[in-house]
Amino acid sequence: MNLSFFDQFTSPCLLGIPLILLSMLFPALLLPTPNSRWVTNRFSTLQSWFLHLITKQLMSPLNKKGHKWALILTSLMTTLLMINLLGLLPYTFTPTTQLSMNMALAFPLWLATLITGLRNQPSISLGHLLPEGTPTPLIPALIMIETTSLLIRPLALGVRLTANLTAGHLLIQLISTATITLLPIMPTVSILTTLILLLLTILEVAVAMIQAYVFVLLLSLYLQENI
Repeated sequence: MNLSFFDQFTSPCLLGIPLILLSMLFPALLLPTPNSRWVTNRFSTLQSWFLHLITKQLMSPLNKKGHKWALILTSLMTTLLMINLLGLLPYTFTPTTQLSMNMALAFPLWLATLITGLRNQPSISLGHLLPEGTPTPLIPALIMIETTSLLIRPLALGVRLTANLTAGHLLIQLISTATITLLPIMPTVSILTTLILLLLTILEVAVAMIQAYVFVLLLSLYLQENI
């Protein structure tokens, strides 16, 4: 059976049942189960420190009203981070390479921040559509431009995460295929390609972490505008 480079992004199925939901829930199995003790081992200590660091970074620009979102944003950050990193392992599936999943995460959360702003401070939220001191002839055009930029925010969130992870996975597969192909023909070139593949893998680990952080950070900035 001939396989293409994009077959790795196809959702796995078992007996016709999509397993994308299982792959999304699998990272939660790696977290330690709650215990009666506060800190049970070094891994739990490291996890608590990491969650505290994430929460502090995300909540620092927000006021006390925005701290209600701490659990949602921290949970989303942890989920995206673990899914992205586990997707770099061989023979695994990365759900965040699916635009439908990323849009399903981005659109409701963006809409929630927008509704929060319209409910709590409608005049200030609508005032973002028209900068102060705008000349009268430019008002209709600027309102249309600002409205468009506001509405494409969830699309930008989803496409950014999908495009970065998809491009990284494709590059890794292309270079690994070239390495295996060149091994019997030009071993020296194959070794150099292997080094490039190792560096690219390290870069993709950084990209997986950064993209998860950027996704949640932009949501927190959208929330900051509306509270």
